[in-house]
Amino acid sequence: MFEPFTLGRATLSNRIAMAPMTRGYASNGVPGENVAEYYRRRAQGGVGLIITEGTWIAHPAASNEASIPDFHGEALRGWRRVVEAVHEAGGRIMPQLWHVGLIHKKPPEHRRVGETPAQSHHIGPSGISGGVGVPLFDATAPMSLADVDSVIEAFAAAARAAMDLGFDGVALHGAHGYIIDQFLWHATNRRTDRYGGSHRDRATFAAEIVAEIRRRTAPDFPIILRYSQWKLHDYDARLAENPMELEALLAPIAEAGVDLIDCSQRRFWEPTFAGSDLNLAGWTKRLTGKPTMTVGSVGLDRDFMSSLFDRDKSAGTTDLVRLVAMFERGDFDLVGVGRALIVDPEWTRKVKEDRMDELLPYDSRALEALI
Repeated sequence: MFEPFTLGRATLSNRIAMAPMTRGYASNGVPGENVAEYYRRRAQGGVGLIITEGTWIAHPAASNEASIPDFHGEALRGWRRVVEAVHEAGGRIMPQLWHVGLIHKKPPEHRRVGETPAQSHHIGPSGISGGVGVPLFDATAPMSLADVDSVIEAFAAAARAAMDLGFDGVALHGAHGYIIDQFLWHATNRRTDRYGGSHRDRATFAAEIVAEIRRRTAPDFPIILRYSQWKLHDYDARLAENPMELEALLAPIAEAGVDLIDCSQRRFWEPTFAGSDLNLAGWTKRLTGKPTMTVGSVGLDRDFMSSLFDRDKSAGTTDLVRLVAMFERGDFDLVGVGRALIVDPEWTRKVKEDRMDELLPYDSRALEALI
């Protein structure tokens, strides 16, 4: 895992990536020096690739929380400082581009923000909303084709801005029930046009975003897409019930030119389909031939959702024996590390130097500051 990896124009020093994790410390949507230093410390700690927290693209329905950074307007000056800080430390960094679509969001307790349901201007493929503790319901009219085009345009414009700022690629948030995932999932996509129907048709929206980003940027500018089976409001949700369905869903995205697929699980070691011990990243790599990243409770003994929302429960450290075995078997190419890197900027260096006894457990109180 500590050998270099080439992804388009970007050469990573190792296979450890900082997974995108929402922190919410942007003042008026602009990342400041505290954000730049936060990411610089992870680069100095040896992370091969940093994927930033989700950032709002320039679409009126993209966001639902003011403290999360924008990726347009004045915020781009702040992101330039972040890129410079990470590159000065020898790291590589990509922004995660985000549009929430139609979703009710109850922020984690530490932000002390009330319930923020989808507003009247928010949009989704079929007008269906839901969220943590909120079952799916019909909220508004389905997106028009003009709405679809405007969201694709906003993603592509943000990706072009990222390339112009010197980022090493872009990552698209297509998981956990947000807008790209709302198109991928049959429960939130009831469309009868070319954006809905079969697994392949439901992937058209994601594929067109990837293709337009490729057209606006460069052939070697890396594009990562994150996807998941589970949703914030349904941990048992599944985009695909078997490998054939998953292949149909992922094929258009792979054909559109995505470079790496980030496969989000709550627990990386869990098999995706019966009869095989391959996880989501393993199946995705086998079915598409594309490099993949695994993520989900790496190095910790409690999954993301249980430790995030219960401040009285921390997550202890675990060994990486199973992770290394799966990596050496060729199941995936990168390893996304989340909460462990929130509490410990030196996590990567400690693992490389076999200082496992020095790894820090995760405590949700770490969310109260940028360490």
